[in-house]
Amino acid sequence: MFSGASPDTTTYRVVVSLPAIQCGNPQDRTGTVAILVPMAKSHDHILDVARAQVGPSLIPGLSLLAAHGNDVFATGLGQLGHGRGPVRRDSIFRIASTTKPITASVILSLITEGHLALNDDVTTWLPELSSLRVLRRPNGALDDTVASNRAITVRDLLTFTNGFGMATQMFTDPTPWPIFVASEVDLSLATLGPPNPNVQPDPDTWIARLGTLPLIAQPGARFLYNTGATILGVLAARITGSSFSDALRTRIFAPAGMTDTGFFTRSTDRLATAYRSSPDGLVVYDEADGVYSRPPTFEDGGAGLVSTVDDLYSFSRFLRRYGRGTIDPALIAQMTSDQLTPAQKVDGAFGDAFFVERSWGYCVAVGNDGSWGWDGGLGSSFWVQPARDVTVIVLTQRVWDSPDLPRAHQEIREAAMEVFS
Repeated sequence: MFSGASPDTTTYRVVVSLPAIQCGNPQDRTGTVAILVPMAKSHDHILDVARAQVGPSLIPGLSLLAAHGNDVFATGLGQLGHGRGPVRRDSIFRIASTTKPITASVILSLITEGHLALNDDVTTWLPELSSLRVLRRPNGALDDTVASNRAITVRDLLTFTNGFGMATQMFTDPTPWPIFVASEVDLSLATLGPPNPNVQPDPDTWIARLGTLPLIAQPGARFLYNTGATILGVLAARITGSSFSDALRTRIFAPAGMTDTGFFTRSTDRLATAYRSSPDGLVVYDEADGVYSRPPTFEDGGAGLVSTVDDLYSFSRFLRRYGRGTIDPALIAQMTSDQLTPAQKVDGAFGDAFFVERSWGYCVAVGNDGSWGWDGGLGSSFWVQPARDVTVIVLTQRVWDSPDLPRAHQEIREAAMEVFS
């Protein structure tokens, strides 16, 4: 800086480093010169937007990570719970449905290893799902069925076209669907609603109970949410002859460097208290020493994991590097691109509006702009935009009030895109 000049407060980003000799200095054959461009806004903009979302009656605390290439900004804000310590970068959160793409990745690794194929009939490993019947009407009586046209395949499970899962109509109809009552009340499958590890039976019992129910739609016919990923967890355990958590640990967590992800945590001092809305404000949904502080009977591939922003960032980089050789690149390309036919999107689980700007790959949403990721109703969002080399992860302990991405997550994502534009 020249003497007397005003200090330069502009924030710059390194876009490339070139050998000094290419930058007009023929005497320097070893050094490098960084090429800088001014950033429209700094990381402080992300921080300011996030701070505005945190408060006792809003979100008690959150952890976020926003990355553009090697430029990574991560922080924690607020408290782990009312009267508890601060949220830090390594705080642990329940990620609910953000579990789904992680479940898909272990199945893709098993396909890469040759244990199964996308079009394989899953009854080879899950005989409980043989000879299933299909409801004549989704909201009809359980005994009003027709024969299934074909068996469920691995691809069906990955794309949520396996014929069983959530649909918006089952929550909006004035009369509960019999299939919902049977699944959630009578059999305690906890697959057509929020995650509930407290009630789910062991994996063998769970899949046996599911096999007693008719499908809601013919295999391959319609996108129905959630249950496909839960079945995939049972499938991975059957194929590997281990627990689902062991399959994840050896094939995904260890190679990706995900040290704080699992179906429970003993580090309850780092686990945020979960809250939900009520007429009287936020009330506790799950304490730090509650459901996720002990091993579950059923390891749910649809919504069971806890994690950190850094572990999820490691997972995103793991996939973008093709599983460091453990997953066929062609399978990851399929996972993060549209895998549904137009017919499968009609009357889909979330209604027609869901598919205006996005579709579905393998256990993950894919945007029309090439982005991919998925969120969790207990307070998480995970989004990757490969074309811009941007990743944004937001973890909170507030249960969503609706199926729509909460404002806090959306505004932090938008702020990150403004900074990294």
